[in-house]
This record gives sequence, structure tokens and C-alpha cells, in this order.
Amino acid sequence: MLDRYARRLIDPPLNAAGARIAARGISANGVTTIGLGLGLVAAVLIAFGSPCLALVPLLAGRIADGLDGAVARATRKTDFGGYYDITADFLFYGAIPAAFVFADPATNGAAGAFLLTAFYVNGASFLGFAILAEKHGKTTDAQGQKSLYYSNGLLEGVETIAFFVLICLFSHHFALLAYGFGALCFLTAGLRVFAARQLFTY
Repeated sequence: MLDRYARRLIDPPLNAAGARIAARGISANGVTTIGLGLGLVAAVLIAFGSPCLALVPLLAGRIADGLDGAVARATRKTDFGGYYDITADFLFYGAIPAAFVFADPATNGAAGAFLLTAFYVNGASFLGFAILAEKHGKTTDAQGQKSLYYSNGLLEGVETIAFFVLICLFSHHFALLAYGFGALCFLTAGLRVFAARQLFTY
């Protein structure tokens, strides 16, 4: 919901930094890999009981996730780059809740399973919508220039990162926060399915 507004603020500095990174010969896919690696380091730290320390690689990884697109725009965008980026994002988004489950299965197991199911359904609704939008020739740059159609929703990247920061800072309340965010993910997916029904019934 907030991504389109955040893009207006972060795209100019990201594009400038991306151009400098590209000038050093670092590829967009390389930046994606770095971002994913940082995100997985954050997940490992959470799993071993250091969620606050995990905030450093978590946020650094998300900065890298924004920079990979900027590097691609400064060089050459490819279909594989967009595919790799979204795959890495989904791995990261799944790894963080899973890490909280590994950290305390008894307390966080059920809530983590609920949240991951919500992520799964929300991701399916997002990617399915993108496929249909491509088929029908629809385009959007509301969330910036992307390799696939980014349908908006109640919960997008900004809200998800804010949620991850919250569960790292208040890890003892993971279950309550996960149930609440998971419910909103289900709602987001439902609204997206409703929108798809309105747009793609012909």
C-alpha cells in the first residue's frame, strides 16, 4: 500500500548509487545474490536467538534488493534478472518467519505456519495476477519499473519490512504479530483475487 509513495523517495538515491555500482562492473544479479545472502544471514541469526542483531544484515539486504533494479536500469534489464530477483525475494520472505519457528518451535510454530501459509497464498495471488496482466497486455509502474506486473495491495514491500523489523525488536510477541500480519496477508490475497475476477473474466 505504501510502496508507490516510498518509491518516490528512494528511487532517486538508489538510481544514483546503482549507476556508480554498475560503473564498477558489478552486475544486477550479483547485487541480488548479495542481498539474498545478507537476508539469509539475518535468518540464521534469528534462528540462533539474536533477532536484534539480525536487523543489520536484514536491512542491508533490503537495500541491496532495491539496488539490483537500479543497477539493471543503469546497464541492461533482463527477463532472467527480474525472475531471479522475485525468486530471491520469496526465499527471503519465507526464511525470516521460518527462522522464528526454528528459534522457538513450541511458542512460534503454529503462528509461523499460519504466517507462511498466508505468505504462500498471497504470493500465488500476486504472481498469478502478474501472469494474467501480461497476457492481457496490462502494464503499471506504480511500484517503479519492474520486470513483471506488480499489483498493489494492503501489504507490499514496505509493510512487510516494517513487520520484520517489529518481530525482530519484539520477538517475544512474534505469535501475536504473526497472526495479525498473516490475517492481513489473507485479506490482501482475497482482494487481489476479487480484482482479478473483475478484470479478467472476459
